[in-house]
This record gives sequence, structure tokens and C-alpha cells, in this order.
Amino acid sequence: MSLFRRRKPPVNESDKAFDASDSKPRKEKEEEDHGNDKNKKKITSKIKKKHEEKPPECSCLDTCCWLIGCICVTWWLLLFLYNAMPASFPKYVTEAITGPSPDLPGVKLQKEGLKAKHPVVFVPGIVTGGLELWEGRKCAEGLFRKRLWGGTFGEVYKRPQCWVEHMSLDNETGLDPCGIRVRPVSGLVAADYFAPGYFVWGVLVANLARIGYEEKTMYMAAYDWRLSFQNTEARDQTLSRIKNNIELMVATNGGKKAVIIPHSMGVLYFLHFMKWVEAPAPMGGGGGSDWCSKHIKVVVNIGGPFLGFPKAISLLFSAEAMDIAVARAIAPGFLDNDIFQLQTLQHVMRLSRSWDSTMSMIPRGGDTIWGGLDWSPEKGYSCGKKRERKNDTRITDQAGAKSAISQTRCANYGRIISFGKDVAEAPSSDVERIDFRGAVKGHSAANTTCRDVWTEYHGMGFGGIKAVAEYKTYTAESIVDLLHFVAPKMMARGTAHFSYGIADNLDDPKYKHYKYWSNPLETTLPNAPEMEIFSLYGVGLPTERAYVYKLSPAAECCIPFQIDTSADDENTCLKDGVYSVDGDETVPVLSAGFMCAKGWHGKTRFNPSGIRTYIREYSHSPTSNLLKGRGSLSGAHVDI
Repeated sequence: MSLFRRRKPPVNESDKAFDASDSKPRKEKEEEDHGNDKNKKKITSKIKKKHEEKPPECSCLDTCCWLIGCICVTWWLLLFLYNAMPASFPKYVTEAITGPSPDLPGVKLQKEGLKAKHPVVFVPGIVTGGLELWEGRKCAEGLFRKRLWGGTFGEVYKRPQCWVEHMSLDNETGLDPCGIRVRPVSGLVAADYFAPGYFVWGVLVANLARIGYEEKTMYMAAYDWRLSFQNTEARDQTLSRIKNNIELMVATNGGKKAVIIPHSMGVLYFLHFMKWVEAPAPMGGGGGSDWCSKHIKVVVNIGGPFLGFPKAISLLFSAEAMDIAVARAIAPGFLDNDIFQLQTLQHVMRLSRSWDSTMSMIPRGGDTIWGGLDWSPEKGYSCGKKRERKNDTRITDQAGAKSAISQTRCANYGRIISFGKDVAEAPSSDVERIDFRGAVKGHSAANTTCRDVWTEYHGMGFGGIKAVAEYKTYTAESIVDLLHFVAPKMMARGTAHFSYGIADNLDDPKYKHYKYWSNPLETTLPNAPEMEIFSLYGVGLPTERAYVYKLSPAAECCIPFQIDTSADDENTCLKDGVYSVDGDETVPVLSAGFMCAKGWHGKTRFNPSGIRTYIREYSHSPTSNLLKGRGSLSGAHVDI
């Protein structure tokens, strides 16, 4: 059938005969035309199908958006289903697979007949407390009293540059920049959960509630963990608030003294508080030398970095730790590039270097505590002890024992930073070092377009970078000088609030200054012989102790140093450029346990009143399956 139909003209009688005689060939012609029309339709339909079958072109951005959208939709769907199901259903499924779960600690205590007695004060550590916006710039409209830190962290990916601007502190003062006020969230909700589903203090609060505790007998000593300890008092009067709340809780609970539970950096913060509350005003709280004896029953320190930890060095030096270094090796340049106008590592460094609290965790005690070029307290530590126990070979004579020891290469943990694996392993006599102190830094190595990302490396130049690398290796004492060299503004603020040495004479009047109060090696415990101090921490997890570094490839906006992830050696516990020792993944055993085991044990110059000290180590026991969550037997820094 033709595509267009024409109206037939009127037929004359004379033509009928001709039409009749020619009817047969005309019909055949029409059939041919009809067949041709069908063929045309088939060809047209095939062309259309080819056009329809051709896949649509899509860009990488479209793929990423679809992937992110699918992940978000799946996440919200699972979250909706989880909230819609009966509360007992997850527990029922877990018990059906793993067997009946043991009673919670609160339930056990309840069955034993224990009830609330002493008021409890929680002191959270760094980054675990929520922060909210009280005043901001134009980009932060609509965020009044919304959490910038903690919760869902929604503003990080909605407006990252604005978030970084508001979370950073002033580079000169260490306080709020002009026109910005970010303050700590108050109440138990300040640090019960770091993010939805990730508990910090929430589980402990819930268990204590089972034996009768409530908000009037529990207090979260929330503070702005970005500030130096003394600045939390100068800006927010936080130390005074803690003092007043403890006094109130003791008075309203029949004079029963308080139990203090600090965690992580909160341990150092409360150590500072105990000296502040005794010191006379205006520098201190004016409580007198017997305040702690009257108001504190026991201090239960959890995962306390009493002597700092090396992980703080890598954060301040190159804005990375082992996890970030590995990610950097897997995707070279990704974290250094300008991603959505956000140089990721540079902004991490900008934040961490503006937070004075990070400098409170620089290793303390120098080479006396952390070791030198050729020795360290952990010398002889083996990261493969379990494998060694399975070895059936036994050494029966002393000569054999000496030869076996000589064959085992030990890591030089005292060399916290080494430029090159060969430098980290070489005898100190073979390492040629050129002193970096006083070196001419030279011209800026970075492009001027990157100066909005403040890291202080822009002022070092190639001369300064070369001088740092040529010194080869750094111990705990030279690390402080190194940070003064690469970040003079940051360390000028830091050394005004913190100290990293060991006191020769604690009677020296200079140790009455607040910069020494959080260093247990430069201050004394309060005069409270009836008080007790516990140190609880996890063991059995590889914990960062020293690093192998290299120079970064030349690039704009570049942090010139990075961990060398190609450096590996199982015999010396070196993996991905990081030497590991025993600890809780963040704080080495040396820092968490030394003071209670030795420095404060008995009557010492650091513990003149003889406060009793106790240590409890929790061996890490990972969960057998994901349904049990983070596990009650975990020894990790936060889980414990």
C-alpha cells in the first residue's frame, strides 16, 4: 500500500474497455508497488531500531552522580527499614546466628544489686565532642546552632570550603577568627555518639543508667577540644564550669566524692584541670591545695596519651598517618589535587595546625623516654610473637642464643622520622647529617594561587625543604626543633601553652606556669593521698611508632614530605613506611602505661603524696562476625 493515496479521476465509458483489457497487468503492478512499500517500511524500521539500540553517551560525572545517588538511596532505604522494624528484631536475628548474647555490664551490675553511689564525670578526648555554630559568615546562613562537628557531618560535603573556614582557628591567637563563633555542644549528648551508629560514651551512659544513674549524677565535661587547655578557660570559662559542677554534684549527693573518667586527650585535659583548680587566681581556679582531696574519689584514665604519641607528629608534619599514606599510594595525586576547589591534604593540615590541642600530644620526655638514634624502650619487640610461639626450634646454649639474637634485626624506634629506609636501618655512625637549624629557607616553592591554603610550607622554599631532608633522621628531641623550623607560627603558639621536657627540679618556680600542667614529667600530682588513679588501655594492636619519609614529587600546592609506602620489612615491623609497636592503634603502651607503672608508682617526685596507681591492660579480641558490631572485647582506642 502506498504512503500517499491520490483521488482517482472520473472514468469515462470509453476507457472502461481499456481498463478491463489492462486490468490484469495493473493488478500485478499494484502488487509490485505494495511489495516495494513493505520493503521500504522494513528498512525504515531497521534504521529506527539501530538508532534506538545505540547506547546513550554518558560522562564520568554522570556515572559518579548515579553511583552516589544509588548508594544514598540504598542507605536511606536500609535506615528506613531498620527504624520501621520492631526493636527486638535485630537482636533476634543476631542471636539466631551467633547464639544468645551475654548480659550487658549494666544488667550484670543490676543483678548483683549494685546501685548508683558516686557522681560520675566524663571528660571526652579530641574530636569526639560535638561543636555547633553560634555566629558565622555569609556562606553559613541557616546553620545557627547546627553541628559543624559530629552528627551527620552534612556541611562537609554541602559546602566544604565554608566548613573549613569556620572550623579553623586564627593562626596568630589560636582563638576564633573575626566574625565566627563555634562552641561545644553541652550535656550528655555532646559526646554520646560521634556519628549516627558510632558510639563514644553512649553505651557507658546507658549501662550506668541501668543501676540508677541519671543526668543529675552524670556530667559530660564538654569543651572545645580545638583550643589549648588554658584557652578553654580564657574564652569559655570551661574549667570553672567543671569545678562548679563537681562541687554541686558532691554537695547534692551527700558529700560522696566524684569519679572522673577521662578518655584520650581528655586525660591530659583533666591533668591540667587538677593543677589549675589548686592554683591561685587569676591563673588558676583558687580551690586550694586540698580541693582534689575533698572532691575526687578516683580518676579512671582510658587510653591516656600521658607522654604523647608519634601519630601527632605525622599529622602536623605531612597531614597523614598510615591509613592516609596507603590511600595516597593507591591513588597518587588524588588527595593532593584540587578536588572541587578543595586541596584535601592541605586543608587537613590547615585545620590541624590551627588547632592548638594537637600540639598537646607531641611526644614528651625527649630521648630519655622515647629513645635515641641507636636505642629505644621497645628494642627487641617482635610483631610476630604468635608465629614465634609455633616455632619448635629451641636454643639450649648461650652461644646459640647470642647468634640467634644477632640474626634478628631490630627496628630503631627512637628514630621517629627517617628520610629513607636505609637511613632508618643504618648504624648512627654511618649516617651523615647536616644540621638544618639556621638554614636559609630560600624562595617559595609553591605557586601563588595556593596561598589561600595556609600550611607555612609556602615560606620554606627549596632551600628549607632540602635542609630538612639532609638532616636524615629525627628523634623525640630534634622533632620539636623540626616543627619549629617547618611551622614557626604554629609552634610559637604551642610552646606558649605546652612543654615537652623532663623537670630537673620541680621546686623551680617556673613550673607553676600553666604550660607545664599537662605534662606529667614536669608537674606533680595533687596532694590527695586517699585518691586513686587507674590507667586502662588496649594492647595487641599495631600502633604507629616511627616513619620512613621521602620528598614529594614537585607539584603546585604540594606538602613537600610524605610517608614512603614502598618501605616494608616484616622482620622490623615496617609496613607501608610505618614502624609499629604494641598499643591500641593510636597510643603506644609506653605512653599509656609508663606513668602509672613507674613515674607515679609509690611515693615519687612526681607523686609526693603517694596516690595509689593501678594499671589494667585489655588484650584486643576482634569480633568473629560483623553482626556483633565493634565488640565488647575490643582493645581499640575508642572501643575500649
